[in-house]
Amino acid sequence: MPNGNVIRGARVGSGPERPPERYEPAPRQAVAYWCRNDHRVEILIAAEATPPPLWDCPRCGSPAGQDAQNPPGRARSEPYKSHLAYVKERRTDEEGAAILAEALADLRRRRGR
Repeated sequence: MPNGNVIRGARVGSGPERPPERYEPAPRQAVAYWCRNDHRVEILIAAEATPPPLWDCPRCGSPAGQDAQNPPGRARSEPYKSHLAYVKERRTDEEGAAILAEALADLRRRRGR
């Protein structure tokens, strides 16, 4: 039995159909991209816009370029870094020791030692 909240003949997110005589779509151009896996991706962009040099392939996620004979190589993925690794990039060991000493002194002061 259908739910009482469902509107027949409509779906979520649908809106009224626009008559074609009321609007004219903006001029567009089709741009084709190819990835290393021989996937062809065609996107539509505004005619006056400059197409980006690279586009991510929706099938495999590799970068795709406009030259079918010479597609771009795989993007180098950066190895996983922990939070501590990022902190160590920003601070030297001496700065870290100074911050730790300051935090411990503040903690001891609050505890009454």
